[in-house]
Formats: sequence, structure tokens, C-alpha cells
Amino acid sequence: MLAESNSKGKILYAENWIYAPSIQKEKEIIEKTAAQVLWIQAQQSHSGSHSPSYGIWSQSGGGSLIGKGSHPIGVALYFKQVEGKKRFGKAIRPISVSARTHAITRLPNFVANGTLKSNHQDVEDYASIHIEFEDGTIADITASELTHGGVKNYVEVNANNHRTICNIAPNNAMQTYNPIESNFDEIYVVEKTGTKQGWSSISPDEGWFNGYQHEMEAFYHSIVNETAIESNSQLAADVVNTIYTAYLSAELNGIQTPILLTNDTSIS
Repeated sequence: MLAESNSKGKILYAENWIYAPSIQKEKEIIEKTAAQVLWIQAQQSHSGSHSPSYGIWSQSGGGSLIGKGSHPIGVALYFKQVEGKKRFGKAIRPISVSARTHAITRLPNFVANGTLKSNHQDVEDYASIHIEFEDGTIADITASELTHGGVKNYVEVNANNHRTICNIAPNNAMQTYNPIESNFDEIYVVEKTGTKQGWSSISPDEGWFNGYQHEMEAFYHSIVNETAIESNSQLAADVVNTIYTAYLSAELNGIQTPILLTNDTSIS
């Protein structure tokens, strides 16, 4: 961030969830109704990463908490940033976190049948994170490698004037019943699905629902027109600080742990 402030460049935090259409629509609702966001629930889970490096701490930096939790944590902090800027002129930031992590697929009694990735050497495959913001509101985040049936990506916002559920994946934009597995041998259904037989929530444009195109368009627009970016360096720093404070809390068996924020512009 210091290098950014001393240069003509800018940090573009590549968190695609922020640019997912459902997330940006909820941003509009928060802004136009001056909503007070009270409690956010969010999750990213699936059956395990395809990357051989994912389960090795020295190569990945951590397991579910950072590898998956970064996405829902980013959106939770983003929504509170949006609310704060609308209501107070500056972001509402996280102040503490309580977290637990577990390595379920490394338990001696885990029965592996090949449907869940179980090659994690020294990282967690489950994380639960409770975040408290400076205004006293909260967010609860779940991240895991223990979920069958494809990727589960969602954010639920409970506000003083509305409730929204953003189903990034799966969603019901397209649902297909296939009685014979081999019928769909040449058809892509959705990321991480365990089977193509039976009912499937097909994603007709997975990248669009996940915000990838919108993210790149926003970055190009910000650079060319020299405009502010939604996913800025302050949000990125807060997400990283929250994640590593969560690891510290997990090491302390879930003790509430204060987050040391950088460039503090928080409300009093």
C-alpha cells in the first residue's frame, strides 16, 4: 500500500466474488436503501482442490481458511465497506475474529472412498470464522473441502430493512435432469460436480455468475479512466489481516483475537 501511494500505479485486488452480478446487485440495495447490515453468513465449500500443491502448507500458505475463506471474507468486508461509505463516509472495518480449523480428512478414523480429496499433508480442510466489526455487527464464514455435489458459494445478508441470499453457485438459472450418466460425457455441467446423472444445476455461463468478466472490465475501466476500484488495496489488506488473525485465533482454540489494521480510517 505504501508503494502504491508513492507511485502512479494502483493495486487492483482480484477478488472476483465482489464483481459477481448478485453481489453487485446487493451493493445497490445496501446503498439505495441506506441499509444497516447486521449479520452476514457466507460460505465457499466443495470436495477439494484439484491442485497437488493445495494440501502442502509450504506451497499454498494454508488450507480452507485462506484458500476458500478469502472469497466470502472479502465480500463480507466489502459489504460493510459499502455500508460505511454510504452512512458515515468511510468503511466499517473488522476489529476482531474468532476461528476454529480442523483437518477432518486427516483423522485416523476417516473413511476415504475417493469422493473427497484426502491428500492434505499439513493444512486444514475446514474452517469456521466469526468476525466482529467496529460497529458491533458480525459475519460468520464457513470454508471446507467436505462438500459433495459441486461448489457451494453463497452470501446471505441480514440487514435492518431487508434480507438477501446471493447464490453464486449453485444457482437455478438452469436445471437439467439426466437419467443416464453417459449422455453427458461431452457436456460440461458445473465445477466440481461429482456426477452428471440425476438433477444438475447447470451453470450456462459459469464465469459470468462468478464475476470474472465483470472483474476484468472493471479493472480496465479503472486504469483507462483513472477511477476508483471497488476491490481496492485497503480491502485487500483488511482481508489478509483478518485471515492471518483468524489463524492466530485458531491456534489459540478460538479465542477472540483483535485485528491489527493498517492505515486506520475506522469510525470511532
